[in-house]
Amino acid sequence: MPSINVKNMQGQTVGTYELNEDVFGAEINVSAMHMVSKAILNAQRQGTQSALTRTEVRGGGRKIYRQKGTGNARHHGRRAPQFTHGGMVFAVKPRSYRISVPRKVRRLAMKSALSCKCAENEIILLDQLNLTEAKTKIIVKMLKDLGAAKKAMIVTAASDENVLRAAANIPGVQVSHTGMLNVVDILKYTSFIVTKEAVGLIEEMYNDQYIDETETEVNE
Repeated sequence: MPSINVKNMQGQTVGTYELNEDVFGAEINVSAMHMVSKAILNAQRQGTQSALTRTEVRGGGRKIYRQKGTGNARHHGRRAPQFTHGGMVFAVKPRSYRISVPRKVRRLAMKSALSCKCAENEIILLDQLNLTEAKTKIIVKMLKDLGAAKKAMIVTAASDENVLRAAANIPGVQVSHTGMLNVVDILKYTSFIVTKEAVGLIEEMYNDQYIDETETEVNE
């Protein structure tokens, strides 16, 4: 099992923690991470782009010159695609870019991303993260003491308003909780700062043994 040091907010090592092998030591599947990342980014697209075809642009109701005798090509109106201000041939229209990814692939991608962070020693495990007040200087000092990179992600077990507000003005720092984690955010940030409580929930959610036991209980 991969082992990691547990640190407090002052950057001091206060113990060690054995990470779950199935979640943080899984075989890294790049294809699964790519597929899920593409699905997440596609879902963020609005898909509201729209261009006009020749039937939708204004004008062009009258033939521009006679059919024969001019020596020019035969045309009807000036709103054909080859003319300035004409319509587009294959105009883009509003559409959904969402793609469906199987649940097993999503789980595999998440475990691959977490294992990737563990293999690159980019996980910083905190014993706890409790802020009595939403002060940015507290988070700034914590990041400095922990030796975190400029692009850091702080993960808590549940949504914490004080932590969210304290880190909101720090460039390159994002705060999330276990219910909002996704592959893109995990891979995007260099330092993955997570509390012990949050790690326990992540291991419970993505541990294959726990899932198998849950499905067995449901089937019974």
